[in-house]
Amino acid sequence: MKTRTTSSNLTSRKQSIAQHFANANDYDQHASIQLQVCQSLLSSIADTKQDSILEVGAGTGQLTRLMAMQIDSSQWTINELCAKQAPTLQAILPTATIRIGDAETMDLGENHSLIISANAIQWFDNPLSFIAQSAQRLQSGGQLLLSTFTPDNFLQIKALTAQGLNYPDVSEWQIALAEAGFENSILSIQRFDLPFISPYAVLKHMKLTGVSTNQMQILPDDTQPFRWTKARLQQFESDYWQQFSGQNDEGALCVYLTYEVLIVSAFKP
Repeated sequence: MKTRTTSSNLTSRKQSIAQHFANANDYDQHASIQLQVCQSLLSSIADTKQDSILEVGAGTGQLTRLMAMQIDSSQWTINELCAKQAPTLQAILPTATIRIGDAETMDLGENHSLIISANAIQWFDNPLSFIAQSAQRLQSGGQLLLSTFTPDNFLQIKALTAQGLNYPDVSEWQIALAEAGFENSILSIQRFDLPFISPYAVLKHMKLTGVSTNQMQILPDDTQPFRWTKARLQQFESDYWQQFSGQNDEGALCVYLTYEVLIVSAFKP
């Protein structure tokens, strides 16, 4: 057993994020988009034989499982914010070092040949800082591979509630990669429009995948904490149907929720 649990003095915001994901007991059953993204990341790994892999924000181990089956590495370091996931991650990779804590502030080692992160760094206080951090943690020739989301992610929720994470746009990621000295950078976008039977089903899906409008960062022009009321929920449902409805593949009336994923691959010279 190589688990090292490190509290790293989580801020109240990070504690809240960890708790929401700890409560998402059926995450894997509902996180189909996240799994597709993990499969895209796996196919983008440049070499199936690695010296040292650092995975940041492993969650329930969706990506960890895929890598364990297809990637050989002399060393594995698996980071996750939520301590509840440590036994699951250790079971997937018994020889891995499991580091529980805030990847923004804790020491996760250096000289890694691959740093990889799936659907996690948007929860950082400063997501762009992950680029410079990774440049320091990678060995020469090492690969940085990550997925996050664009400003159009959950665009329906942002439009109707003015709540959402502040996702950097593609140009900001390009600048951060260049400033950190990365080369051969490839940035690609994948968009998924998921149909749901109702706006309430959208909110339930978000909660089951660890996301809550109450727990998202408040957008810059909003100064009051967001709280659902009966009247606000009724207005939300009415507006959602009016603005974001359509027909699914079977021709049934539905509403849509947009995932827009950014995948970044880059190499340290």
